Amino acid sequence: MSHDASLAEGNLFYLWTALQHLLDLGAYGTWTRSRCRHLRDNESEFWSPEQMNTLHTFWVQGLRGRSEVRSRGLGLFSQVPMKRAVLSASLLPLSYHHETGSFGPLALGFGFLSDLVKVAAPVDDAGNFTSEDANSKVTEMLEEKELLLLRKPYSHKYPYDWRSKQPVITRATPQWFASIDGLRSKVLKAMDEVQFIPENFSNRMRPMVVGRSDWCISRQRSWGVPIPAFYRKADGEPLLNPDVISHVRSIVEEKGSNAWFELPLADLLPEEYRDAADEYEKGTDTMDVWFDSGSSWAYVEEELGSPVDLYLEGQDQHRGWFQSSLITSVAVNDRAPYKSVMTHGFCVDENGRKMSKSIGNVIDPRTIIDGKGADVLRYWVASTDFSSDVSISQNILKATEETVRRLRNRARFILGNIHDFDVTTESIVYEDLPVIDRCMIRRAEAVFDQMKEAYDSYSFSIATKLLNRFASVDLSSLYLDLAKDRLYTAGKSSHSRRSCQTVLRWILVNMTRAIAPVLCHLSEDIWQFLPPGEEESSVFLSGWCKPFPGKPAEVESIVEDVERVLQLRDPANLALERARGNKLIGLPLDASVKIVVKSDSDLHKALDRMAQVEHQSEDGLDSLLSVSRAEYEAVETLPELPEDSPSSEDKDLGVIVTVDRADGLKCERCWVYSTEVGCCKAHPTLCLRCADVVQELGVPSPLETSAA
Repeated sequence: MSHDASLAEGNLFYLWTALQHLLDLGAYGTWTRSRCRHLRDNESEFWSPEQMNTLHTFWVQGLRGRSEVRSRGLGLFSQVPMKRAVLSASLLPLSYHHETGSFGPLALGFGFLSDLVKVAAPVDDAGNFTSEDANSKVTEMLEEKELLLLRKPYSHKYPYDWRSKQPVITRATPQWFASIDGLRSKVLKAMDEVQFIPENFSNRMRPMVVGRSDWCISRQRSWGVPIPAFYRKADGEPLLNPDVISHVRSIVEEKGSNAWFELPLADLLPEEYRDAADEYEKGTDTMDVWFDSGSSWAYVEEELGSPVDLYLEGQDQHRGWFQSSLITSVAVNDRAPYKSVMTHGFCVDENGRKMSKSIGNVIDPRTIIDGKGADVLRYWVASTDFSSDVSISQNILKATEETVRRLRNRARFILGNIHDFDVTTESIVYEDLPVIDRCMIRRAEAVFDQMKEAYDSYSFSIATKLLNRFASVDLSSLYLDLAKDRLYTAGKSSHSRRSCQTVLRWILVNMTRAIAPVLCHLSEDIWQFLPPGEEESSVFLSGWCKPFPGKPAEVESIVEDVERVLQLRDPANLALERARGNKLIGLPLDASVKIVVKSDSDLHKALDRMAQVEHQSEDGLDSLLSVSRAEYEAVETLPELPEDSPSSEDKDLGVIVTVDRADGLKCERCWVYSTEVGCCKAHPTLCLRCADVVQELGVPSPLETSAA
């Protein structure tokens, strides 16, 4: 037996178990098989006595008296097979043989139906009229009363199945019903213990349960799970009880669900009924698929436990799977089958139209996967607000692909710059890191913690937004921009470069863990290219992000200082852009920046403290602003903006930033302007820092090379 077949047989076993439980529920629900629902006396309150009297007059008296009929404008009847006779809008059309819409109001109005209107079925199983066709009799009656003005066949709208595009015949047939009244209060109580995601969707499902009528659990289909019922040939009396279900269930458990269709009727009946097997016939009704799928929790109960963590489906399932699962589980176990219910919207195109094959706007997920990769599709799903309908189009997917590509490129950049880094022997401890590195660690840990909270609450779009902002703003625009000087120009094994590599590797490892739930393939690719370390063999075995070793729980005051200083980058960049517009500079490293700050501000105090830290080549003001030279001056009152130099003012920070061209010569290796360029005779075009690095690398002097 295949896995799918085994699953189907097991699900059928548990389905009938749930059915048997419900049959045992005497006080909770009753099961009836009738041509229609017999309403209880207290349900007539839906219609007031005045409404019932009006309905009675309209329906009965209106057809009895000629003057009554004429006053209501009876104008046209037609005699077409399977077409409803049409009266004027002021008369109630009756075709209760074919649908409940016409006889339903009568049932509600009079509080009963079988005693007043016998619901016949003049259409047989093949869709043909039987001898009970009333069209000719109605026509004869009208002719006798001289009320028939015209008889003419005509065409009108007819119901079609939306999937097969074939006409559908709706007819009154016997059905099986399950009463919900005895369970309603327990179901509502169980709902109070369920977490709905989004939360407001609990308000959608509750009214459906409160107003739900009896559950029609039978269907007339040629496929599906059969209802194990037998019927006495003489009078159609059904035979369906716990003993019958238990016996048939044991046969299906042993031989599979086809046993119901293949075995003789006598073998399917319990022992006490076999002598009368010739008096019975097997039922052909199948189970409502919502009862079928709504019992699926029983199949996985032993393996996954009960209740399970989450049920996930579309918005339409509050009336379907969510509700049927809840009702069957409460009936059997007195509890909901799930702890949480998460509801998502549906896909629409970029114009808001639903996906439709006839329109031609369907985007096949396989096409996306084959063309752009599964990660792009997964990232698009995670980045959308699933609580409502979501748009998808080639343009949207193209933008998503670009976002994933940028994440991949940043990971490639980091991997390329830590390829020679041994985390076990060359890592720098937290206490010895420059302040800018500690600041980046703090920002990264905060983002990873927020992403964890978002994942835990199924807020995937929030998690992806946090990741995008961190990768583009904190990582790319800030830290990687500052790190390039250290990575490219500092000594290979210098403290400046190793400290940066330490932080970059830690960020990449944890960022890979953070994106793994969404970008599973990219994250595993990154993981396999990490330089050797102590990590597990796969990112999916490594757990969630880990804190940086040795980092204190409290935020250090010096880290808060560098955060304040970094706020200067915005007004500084504005002034640099104005200087570039004035042709004063080309690149930021061409500039010298002067900052005037209020002496009583927190920023001034932070600048003073940052000027005293150990690693000035990384934490100095010129490095943090990415310029060749930077200085600050404290004043009590800010002056007017200078007119002769490009500048900017930030009133919130209380600073004025002025840009001038940097003094000295440009180092052809690090591009920083310095008065030290030319001080090293062996390398006259380099600053002293770069000259020391190239000498350490054993690079010969250009003077020696030219002499040779």
